Amino acid sequence: MLFQEQVRKVKQAAPKLAATTNEQRNAALTAVREALLQHQAEIFEANKQDLAQAEADGVSGPVRKRLKFDEGKLRDVTAGISDLTKMEDPLFQTQFARELDEGLVLKRVTCPIGVIGVIFEARPDALVQISALCIKSGNCVILKGGREALRSNKKLFDIIHEAIIDAGLPADSMMQLEARSEINELLECHESVDLLIPRGSNAFVQYIMNHTKIPVMGHADGICHIYVDKDADLAKAVPIIVDAKTQYVSACNTVETLLVHEAIKDQLLPMLKEALDAKKVELRGTKDVAAVVDCVPSTEADDKTEYLDYILSAKTVKNMDEAIDHINHFGSHHTDCIITENPDVAEHFMNLVDSAGVYQNCSTRFADGYRYGFGAEVGISTGKLHARGPVGLEGLVSYKYKLYGTGQIVDDYASDKKQFHFKNITE
Repeated sequence: MLFQEQVRKVKQAAPKLAATTNEQRNAALTAVREALLQHQAEIFEANKQDLAQAEADGVSGPVRKRLKFDEGKLRDVTAGISDLTKMEDPLFQTQFARELDEGLVLKRVTCPIGVIGVIFEARPDALVQISALCIKSGNCVILKGGREALRSNKKLFDIIHEAIIDAGLPADSMMQLEARSEINELLECHESVDLLIPRGSNAFVQYIMNHTKIPVMGHADGICHIYVDKDADLAKAVPIIVDAKTQYVSACNTVETLLVHEAIKDQLLPMLKEALDAKKVELRGTKDVAAVVDCVPSTEADDKTEYLDYILSAKTVKNMDEAIDHINHFGSHHTDCIITENPDVAEHFMNLVDSAGVYQNCSTRFADGYRYGFGAEVGISTGKLHARGPVGLEGLVSYKYKLYGTGQIVDDYASDKKQFHFKNITE
């Protein structure tokens, strides 16, 4: 079967999946969860082979860490699936209802987007999360994972696909791509695919955007910053920075650049250096930083690098506005944090930093769909249209307008025979 014909079959399945009830979709999710647990030995074996191949191919440590799918990852994804089944149905929800005139009622009701193509890195747990979110939100999905996870992804997809079919969902509501060449074929399917979500580098996301007519919701680099203000509580600052850098170093919400108000550099940097050394983090700094603590000299390239490694770039700033300018220029609009006890300063920072997540006095690692209570996420959108930040169920639904009439025609209103009275109503 030709590639575009396969994708058209997915498109044809979309209305059928959209018509399923929350109970049907929850039953499918429960079946997926049970199947993953039942076949865990096969999943771990496939992942073991991927990890061995990655090591033989010289794949970097951070990528291999993301690639690993063990008991802990399985526990996390199955818990996420359980959480999704307990969540309210994202479909058929009336966002507002308005009586335009007597017997003429307008409603805005949530509905699936349709067919979503997700291109993601070599993270097998991402395949499970994305699949589960699309099932719950009634969206058909086309999945393309990183080549390093080929065996793991194939095994996971086959298990999930069989489970949803057994649960009564359309067989064509899921499709998996395995060859890299299929990405370019997917980009041509603008008549069948409603949304693309590419996860990866800025260059990769830009490539996708420039080579398709399909709307793109981009998940790009995570160059996250922490700015430590002159009014910061340093006892809070050090553990926040250490957590944001080391809690899971391969994640896109890990802090990469630290900005320190020059008034507190002599107090903060020695404390921080000791804590970072204990975690084996390499500190790279400007001359102002090097004047206070030992560090590797930083370069301009460090300002725009997502390390995904035990490396932290640091520099001093004269004031908060300089920090904001730096973040808006070099950041990736992902997640940025200010550490300060001054609420006015915090609000100023959070209002002016142009990022999907702006935090005060907490780790950037909180930028996650599960930690936001979304159940899971398909990615973190750094754009501003449709969805922003961690994209969970709400970001995977659209809406349609339903107008219920009793024989009304526009000419009666155009000729003033009738008038609208626009009354909001509750259901």
